[in-house]
Amino acid sequence: MCKGWFETCTLFSEIVLGKLYPGTTSKVLNLGSYNYLGFAESGGPCVEDVVQRIKDDGVSSCCSRRDLGSTTVLKELEALTARFVGKEDAMVFGMGFATNSGNIPSLMGKGCLILSDTCNHTSVVLGARLSGATIQKFKHNDMDDLEKELRKAIVEGQPRTRRPWKKIFLLVEGIYSMEGTILKLPEIVRLKKKYKTYLYVDEAHSIGALGPTGRGVCEYYGIDPSEVDILMGTFTKSFGSSGGYVAASHKIMNFLRQASYGTTYATSMSPPIAQMAVSAMKIIMGENGTSEGKLRIDALAENTGYVRRRLKEMGFVLYGNDHSPVIPLLLYQPGKMPAFSRECLRRNLGVVVVGYPATPINEGRSRICVSAAHTREMLDWALHQIDIVGDVLHLKYNKISKWI
Repeated sequence: MCKGWFETCTLFSEIVLGKLYPGTTSKVLNLGSYNYLGFAESGGPCVEDVVQRIKDDGVSSCCSRRDLGSTTVLKELEALTARFVGKEDAMVFGMGFATNSGNIPSLMGKGCLILSDTCNHTSVVLGARLSGATIQKFKHNDMDDLEKELRKAIVEGQPRTRRPWKKIFLLVEGIYSMEGTILKLPEIVRLKKKYKTYLYVDEAHSIGALGPTGRGVCEYYGIDPSEVDILMGTFTKSFGSSGGYVAASHKIMNFLRQASYGTTYATSMSPPIAQMAVSAMKIIMGENGTSEGKLRIDALAENTGYVRRRLKEMGFVLYGNDHSPVIPLLLYQPGKMPAFSRECLRRNLGVVVVGYPATPINEGRSRICVSAAHTREMLDWALHQIDIVGDVLHLKYNKISKWI
């Protein structure tokens, strides 16, 4: 399962360290990748399937889905995705970012209202802006604030004319990639039903990473996927591939096949990329005749809980839900962000640091991502290095109350 992990990290070190120390390379442990289930490997059954697909179909269709870009493997992936997420139909696209930014404008337009979480990903924000709909933000994962905005929208209607909104869409995410929080799905479904709105959930980080069988935030809460109008997700995280999908009812998907910019203007997903997603998904679903998928899901959950618990014990301030494999470690001061990254790199740890404008200016952080490919030995070694860096840079803010 771990084969290829350090090889990928070596390439990263060659690029980064090669500029600082020309002619040198270093192996680093990758703590910044979204490779949640460890499928981004250099070997194994998925890679063998991909190689065979290249031999059979080549590397690209070189045209859009509306032209001649619908291949057999794409249709297989769409049927498999719909079954995996519990929807009637699905459609896949070659880029995860464009799945949001290209399809949201097809679903919403002038005279519609979008209620968007303040921590939504840039792809969701861009798609909302391109749609021409009116956008109103609500506080992050705050259902009381969302209900207040819903009541106001229904009572006041559209600006100037006061006519009722054509449609009201709630745009949210399963796991918020910068906060590590999990969507309060039961509460938002209740509001959706109460106020007769549409619900669009971006599961880029939650699909494959949440739920006993990796089926995302709906399975995590035990909610029927039919309660969510549109489920969007990507293959770039848990599936070790690329691209994204939109899953919904037959009626919505038939409309999108005609109206989506992605099907008309973008080159369709390449056959080997689609094959990678198909092979990984079959393993997760146990359709390859093994329990490997379940073992990976369990390993991710175990690693997530272990890393979060250890970091808290050390005195670091963490954001997010305890079941989220995205672990924001708060650095706060902007000056400590590059220092943390460089100190970790010196100790052969590859980490990602994020600051303003992606976060509030006084809430800079390191976004640690846990993977099923991490062994306990890897994590213990990494945690030891982070513990040392935390002492050097005085980052253990959670211990202040104990000192007082």
